[in-house]
Amino acid sequence: MRSALRSLSLICLLLLALMPIVAQTTLQLNGLNETQFIYRTAEDSLNAYFRDSFGFNLDYRNFSFGMKFIAELPKYKINQDQLIDELSPEVLSLAWKELYVKYEKNSFAIQGGTISETFGSGMNFRAWDDVEFDEDNRLDGFYLKYTDKIKLKALYGAIKNAADPTIWDLAYGADAQYPVLDFLTLGGTALALRTHTATGNYDQRDVFGGRLNLTRGIIELNGEYSVSKLYKRENAAPALDGSGIYLNSSVNVYPVTLGLAYKRYEDFSYRLQDLPMANYHNEPLEDTNPGISEEGLQASLSWNISDQLSWTGDYAEAWNLEKFKHMNDLYTSLDYVLGDILMGAEYSHIEKNNDDANLWQKELTPAVHVAFPLLGHSLTLKAEHTYLVKEKMETVDGIYQTVATDHWEPRLQADYAVGKFSFSASAQSHWEDMGAMMDSRYWTNLETKYAAWDHTDLTLFIGKEAGGKVCRNGICRYVAPFEGVKLEITTRF
Repeated sequence: MRSALRSLSLICLLLLALMPIVAQTTLQLNGLNETQFIYRTAEDSLNAYFRDSFGFNLDYRNFSFGMKFIAELPKYKINQDQLIDELSPEVLSLAWKELYVKYEKNSFAIQGGTISETFGSGMNFRAWDDVEFDEDNRLDGFYLKYTDKIKLKALYGAIKNAADPTIWDLAYGADAQYPVLDFLTLGGTALALRTHTATGNYDQRDVFGGRLNLTRGIIELNGEYSVSKLYKRENAAPALDGSGIYLNSSVNVYPVTLGLAYKRYEDFSYRLQDLPMANYHNEPLEDTNPGISEEGLQASLSWNISDQLSWTGDYAEAWNLEKFKHMNDLYTSLDYVLGDILMGAEYSHIEKNNDDANLWQKELTPAVHVAFPLLGHSLTLKAEHTYLVKEKMETVDGIYQTVATDHWEPRLQADYAVGKFSFSASAQSHWEDMGAMMDSRYWTNLETKYAAWDHTDLTLFIGKEAGGKVCRNGICRYVAPFEGVKLEITTRF
């Protein structure tokens, strides 16, 4: 694969050299450079991190060419279990991380190099650079696309193995979509994934899925159903069949919009997918392995009570197929606009229990916010007060019993913008009880952003962040606390 990418770069350079001969068309260049310096204050830490990402795109007639060079000296890890204590060679990186050449004419396009693509909703296939979790899930390979009344996509590519980045896994497949009626569109996906296993061989997963979109007047309905088979497994394990279904619909009868969603996943979990969680907070039943055993329902309602007042409510329940894990997720908000003043209140409630493991937890977060003019500019204030409680079975003094823990996490934030400057200040704490306000630890920080020129922004962060649990698309990570300084410079051209 590395030799293929080197060959691709030579082809790209050759195309660029030939372009002036082909036609007298204007060459368009645009790009982005992002520089980041982090100084982290912590015991037994490397402390200083530097990163620069320089990328550019060239467009000439029907050709496009793009490259991105990334220097990470060393690579800064956000996960609390991956922080660097001492400098070692493997954490220093200087390389071209993105490279592609593309030819596009009328409805047809062909691309070689780094590929970002989604089939349907992403439930079956999604290759993307997950910036939030610092994971690059893009493919290196070849991609064909035809976009007209019928939409066709096909790709064949490789991605570094999650356990061993020196080994490549394979993915190849096709996707089609066609409007069979003015109000009905049908689509389908066929996909194969080859993943390197601990035994040194490759297993194979075949995925076949169909989807529909129906839009008729005030009603919109989306549905997707897929089946998968995992075989050639390590240690001659039997083939594993999986399935996934996701449905969502909305009915818009102004001033009310009603939404409904349903999910069911069984042994339908792999790396190149993005599963909808069917709840407001995108919260999974467990922090890892979404899609193994999960079912759920969601209902939402938005109501524009008047020109000034609006209300939103969202409730979801989920459970595993064996019915010993349960979760409910609630969100509601009320917003009121009075001239230049915006006021609002919201409430979040997430509760989970696992009967087999005797685990129960609940997270409640009431919050209020207000935005109003101050000295000719808008000031936004937000306050929230999270309460977390957990119960689990533990052995205490030789006795197996239920142990409960709880704490509060109050947080205040203020945002203000003046001309080219914008400021954001926040303070967060962790209280073991309500009377521990003065004895508790506090995390305070200030972030300042300055639009130095039309295409350049400077961002400076000083202070402390509490870290904690972050969830997205069915996966949860625990972000490490931070204390120190972050300086970012972003230039677009």
